[in-house]
Amino acid sequence: MSAAPSTAPLLDVRNVEKTFPGVRALTGVSFDVRAGEVHALLGENGAGKSTLIKIVSGVYQPDAGEILIDGRATRFASPEDAKRAGVATIYQELLLFPELTVAENIFLGHAPRAGGGRIDWRVMRAKAEALLASLEINDLAADQIVGALSVGHRQRVEILRALSHDARILIMDEPTAALTEGDVTRLFDIVGRLKARGVGIVYISHRLDELFEIADRVTVLRDGAYVGSRQVADTNAAELVQMMVGRRIENLFPKFAVPIGGPVLEARGLVCHPMTKDVSLTVRAGEIVGLAGLVGSGRSELAQVLFGITPAEHGDIQLAGKAVQIDSPERARARGIAYVPEDRGVQGLVRPMSVLHNFSLAALGALSRLGFIDRAAERRMAEAGVQRFSVKTSSVDEVAGRLSGGNQQKIVLGKWLANNPKLLILDEPTRGIDVGAKAEIHRLMCELAGEGVAILMISSELPEVLGMSDRVLVMREGRLVAEFDREHATSEAVGAAMMGSDATMERASQ
Repeated sequence: MSAAPSTAPLLDVRNVEKTFPGVRALTGVSFDVRAGEVHALLGENGAGKSTLIKIVSGVYQPDAGEILIDGRATRFASPEDAKRAGVATIYQELLLFPELTVAENIFLGHAPRAGGGRIDWRVMRAKAEALLASLEINDLAADQIVGALSVGHRQRVEILRALSHDARILIMDEPTAALTEGDVTRLFDIVGRLKARGVGIVYISHRLDELFEIADRVTVLRDGAYVGSRQVADTNAAELVQMMVGRRIENLFPKFAVPIGGPVLEARGLVCHPMTKDVSLTVRAGEIVGLAGLVGSGRSELAQVLFGITPAEHGDIQLAGKAVQIDSPERARARGIAYVPEDRGVQGLVRPMSVLHNFSLAALGALSRLGFIDRAAERRMAEAGVQRFSVKTSSVDEVAGRLSGGNQQKIVLGKWLANNPKLLILDEPTRGIDVGAKAEIHRLMCELAGEGVAILMISSELPEVLGMSDRVLVMREGRLVAEFDREHATSEAVGAAMMGSDATMERASQ
């Protein structure tokens, strides 16, 4: 067989199709990746991106179509086949062993061997250090334990592991979802170095601003089908959104005024070391209060105090004017508090369970009679939730973990709303979900506020905080340091409060 021409793409996916029981996941999808290119893959949750990259990675086999590497048709029977062909995938949930060192994780399964088949630890460490040096990663050492590293450092270990297999095609699935701003900058620097080496990168992200910063081309999928490809320099966010959802989204933040009632939550002087320091706040009926702050400012820790996961050591909490003690999630739930956590996969959803059972988890008391669950009522509640939240699933009996991230988030939200809460705490409610699902969740938040639910929303996305909040509170180093009403909550003012060093409480609403 003659050598493939030099102009052939590194990866060429042609007319790939894939069907699961009851679901047609991909229909005639094609795209290619060239050497030294970042090709973004864009689409709503459920558009088929995950299925496509699992086919390219050898996890699934296509029902039809073909995959070409360097112009040669190939078929991957397993992820190992894909690795041998130079394809490596870095998933959003990093697959590392926390007890092992950086070097051990990089070379796991293919460590250099000495005489007698024993691992050559010295050579392995030297190779790991050479890989670190090749990407100019100076703040990471080969003998560090991975479990003690930040998310950003762990991601670099995953990239190094891919390079240790001589990967020429690197698939990155939501690589910045859990990164700090500094880590994102360092990741983009590494991506630039990989491009310069001729590595082809498939980049999946819901953050459109990132795509315009890092990608060369973008391909859009919708409902498992190919919609189109664009040079990033020749398109804009509005066109890509319309390609993704099939319509224009006129208002991503559909905020409308509703009557604000009396205080639902009043917290005074809450202390829970080390990240909740003398915090006082009020959230009223029908009000959406946005809680902004940098990663590590104490926002999520405050939410866990209010929900009783880590009860306050000092301070007072009142709900609807009555002093209460919130020392466990069970007591918080009984008092009318619902909490949608930041990590839906670990804290919010039982992925191996069905959609039906996930929907009913937080409302089993209301569904039980004499210690037995009313199965018919449970099914009716789950089916009503699927309809209300527009969850895309073949049935309520489908395993929740098989659904897209946006649909999983809707289930977590619906599970808690089944209890008709008075106070809803949302921690990163739209992280890792597409623009269409974001608009749906924002619309639902407005509906709930209109019904009198008090909402405390934590978000790292400043446009979301500014677009959805009646008031904005800013946390820094475990304290509330600023408060703004909607009129005065500008990106400049809120951003300055997030970054500032003065811990004096600013009240721009006065």
